Amino acid sequence: MRKILIYDTTLRDGTQGEGMALSLEDKLRIAERLDDLGLHYIEGGWPHATPKDLEFFRRARRMNLRNARLAAFGSTRQARYDKAQDDPNLRSLLEAQTPVVTIYGKSWDLHVREVLRLSLEANLELISGSVRFLKERVDELIYDAEHFFDAYKANAEYALQTLRAAAEAGADCLVLCDTNGGTLPHEIARIVRRVSREIDTPLGIHAHNDSDTAVASSLVAVQEGAVQVQGTINGYGERCGNANLCSIIPNLKLKLGLDCISDEHLRDLTDVSWFVSETANLRHQNQQPYVGESAFAHKAGMHVGAVRRNRAAYEHIDPELVGNSQRILISELSGRANIISKSKEYQLDLNQDSPQLRALLEQLKHLEHEGYQFEGAEGSFELLLRKAMGEAQPFFDLEGFRVIVERRAADEQPISEATIKVRVRGVREHTAADGNGPVSALDKALRLALEKHYPSLAKMELVDYKVRILNEHEGTAAKTRVLIESADEERAWGTVGVSDNIIEASWQALADSINYKLLKDRMKKPKS
Repeated sequence: MRKILIYDTTLRDGTQGEGMALSLEDKLRIAERLDDLGLHYIEGGWPHATPKDLEFFRRARRMNLRNARLAAFGSTRQARYDKAQDDPNLRSLLEAQTPVVTIYGKSWDLHVREVLRLSLEANLELISGSVRFLKERVDELIYDAEHFFDAYKANAEYALQTLRAAAEAGADCLVLCDTNGGTLPHEIARIVRRVSREIDTPLGIHAHNDSDTAVASSLVAVQEGAVQVQGTINGYGERCGNANLCSIIPNLKLKLGLDCISDEHLRDLTDVSWFVSETANLRHQNQQPYVGESAFAHKAGMHVGAVRRNRAAYEHIDPELVGNSQRILISELSGRANIISKSKEYQLDLNQDSPQLRALLEQLKHLEHEGYQFEGAEGSFELLLRKAMGEAQPFFDLEGFRVIVERRAADEQPISEATIKVRVRGVREHTAADGNGPVSALDKALRLALEKHYPSLAKMELVDYKVRILNEHEGTAAKTRVLIESADEERAWGTVGVSDNIIEASWQALADSINYKLLKDRMKKPKS
């Protein structure tokens, strides 16, 4: 089986994406997880570009990487320096003390003439001199041929000359870069095929996603002979991003049958994808192939019935191979199979003959007609299901609440205050609290009333709050759907509320969230 080497550039190229920012500690933590994933190369950054990257390499020398080789990134010698050893960029690559150095050079004659403003021959000297200088001092030298596919289409012979210059100077791998991301897969295949016939040095592929084909381009390059694939976790990167390793890796291994990472490492792919997005403080893309929360989610009742009989009916792989899992969604499109499948997740005894099933299905369709949505609010749905089965009673009863928003001066921020009356275990609680908004104040007032009875609520927090206007044409009388995401030390869950009053909708979602938390706490306790 042919082995394909995976080269991750999340910590360098990935950080050039809009909204992507990593601290030094973030980079070190991500590097450890990428190594645990079994990747072969981790490009840590450009030591000459930022002091943070130079410090990263200094700290990374103390890391005990078991699978990956660390690479420092830079450019070929700048023309204003006569000798390679005088170029601070090349010196910084050596100062990083990594076993691998990757440098890029110009392949496109347009860039040579108009960006570098050099002769084509002078550019070849920059490439060969830089590669030779570094290769004499590092274990492995990778050469990235920037804009190679645009270069080839503009002047194929010169593009090939730049590769030969790097190869003859000692480069261990020549990486063909679709830097603008505008070359389609059939062009990639044709060009890589030609290069592999003329160049003996191993080839790699580095694709950007501006045409939404970076994954496909990487795969066809491998099929035409490339042995190294560069990309980023979740496809992070400049403009439209880089080739997504979370799609490339399972495609290589599961679809093309090529050796890249082990089966055990592959099962960690989804966790690593989520870890990187969380560390970067970016929302994980639900519909991302293989690792997204929706990648193996089923909503239509007919589909659910089919996958219960044979998962291959609507799943192209076993989700557990990549560390993901099947999800059955609840919606107005749901059938009996969806509800029965969800009940099994909750260990409830519900089947086709259960009297509650028809009532649940009708209630669900009615609620969704009113504007409720349970796809992101499985906490509310589980409460609904358990109430129907007689297994969930509210942990408190609302007697009433009042929320006041007051602005005392033109130059001051509004103040929110909530007052609430609830009955808990036969005791009437009357509390008030301020908040940075009406929902925050309501949440704080409710907690003040409940925490003395249920101390575990102190470990719960609201982590997200979303508002959707359902019928915009009604103006200020429009119905509002509120989705709240909550979390404790063990799990996160979503709840939903709908009303033509945003505070009432928020209350519904908030009350469900707390009831769900307390229900799960009670279920954890051993039965006496």
